[in-house]
Amino acid sequence: MMKDESVSPPSGLLEENYTYVGSEPLAANRYFDSDFFERENATVWKKTWQMACHLDEIPNVGDNVIYDINDDSLVVVRTAPDEIRAYHNSCLHRGRRLRDEGGNVGQLRCPYHAFTWDLQGKSTSIPCKWDFSHIDQEDFNLPEAKVGTWGGFVFINFDLECQPLEEYLGPIPDHFRDWNYDNKVKVAHVGKVCNFNWKVGVEAFIESYHVIATHPQILPATGDANTQYDNYEGSAVNRMITPFGVPSPHIEKPQEQEIVDSMSAGVRRKFGDAADDMFAIPEGVTARRFMSDMTRQSVAAQSGLDLSQATDSEMMDALQYFVFPNFFPWGGYGNNIVYRFRPAKDSPDWCFMEVILINNPPKDEPRPEPVEMRLLGDDERWADAEPELGSLAAVFEQDFANMPNVQRGLKASRRGLVELGDYQECRIRDLHRQLDQYMAE
Repeated sequence: MMKDESVSPPSGLLEENYTYVGSEPLAANRYFDSDFFERENATVWKKTWQMACHLDEIPNVGDNVIYDINDDSLVVVRTAPDEIRAYHNSCLHRGRRLRDEGGNVGQLRCPYHAFTWDLQGKSTSIPCKWDFSHIDQEDFNLPEAKVGTWGGFVFINFDLECQPLEEYLGPIPDHFRDWNYDNKVKVAHVGKVCNFNWKVGVEAFIESYHVIATHPQILPATGDANTQYDNYEGSAVNRMITPFGVPSPHIEKPQEQEIVDSMSAGVRRKFGDAADDMFAIPEGVTARRFMSDMTRQSVAAQSGLDLSQATDSEMMDALQYFVFPNFFPWGGYGNNIVYRFRPAKDSPDWCFMEVILINNPPKDEPRPEPVEMRLLGDDERWADAEPELGSLAAVFEQDFANMPNVQRGLKASRRGLVELGDYQECRIRDLHRQLDQYMAE
């Protein structure tokens, strides 16, 4: 039974990290105007740190992945056991892409005319060199982008004068210090080309305000309107903390066992009645404490980590961070979600959406091989990725029902404006504040 929907944020949430970003509406054409899209390409994507891959994808010398963003392309390659470089994916002869896909190579050899560079980017072969007397081979090196690593991920920046990655990440290295990110392995990776602007995708995942209408099945165990939002002033980072194991303020409070039943629904479907005793909550114990302890024991047994000092929030809640413009790392000790959105098809109406899961490697076992990305086809749904994403696949399917229709609705808007809430959508305001800052510069 629904209660009053005008639920205010609990007292004490407006901490010093919260920054009010203004209440002006946004112009709807920011999401589909071709000129705006081109300005983004020329400023934001050429000036920001972007996650390119997970370190597990390039463990050996010569391993490489291709990172494409708009018309730019990089070959991100491990050039030594402790060194990674990112070369512009264009032959210095006639411009042919040096690499069409990742893999392992001992050199970078153009498939067109066989111009070749070693892994340090030095020219090693110019076929018919007598015909290129005007080229100084000593200086005929592959141009590079900046490279940095954090938390098991490789980042690139096309701006050679950019600030160091650790500064750009603001509070994240400190906040993630205890969560074992450096050691986690990629266990799932699903991507899909989607018919909406990249910002529409980002915005769908930086607020919990949509849960009441889009994900009603999780209301019994999700404090959606109790979410804490933090914008870190002077930083590329913002954050939200959505509590789990407590009911939404939008519904009549269920019994503690009903909260546990809601949270364990997926396991119950898999194991049936055998799961009843496992999820029977003791008298006097809250659902949040019960599920937190169960998660703590499960993660500790799987990973060998000492979680005796881990808080319930670190075991339970959606500790979701966003690094402008497109990187979403979730905090906590267990299975972590990472999102990434990029423009696609050289159009403001398309983007490439990726969902990555990383987890602690199992204790006393060899480190598992990282999984390959599953690319969903045009005729495949997010729900089809349940083997990779589990119960999250159904949640993404619900989100996907909105996002293409947001893109269409923005174009149909008679007012041409987007109105945002002051608090629950403050991270969206911060996204556009940072966007405007880069475009103005």
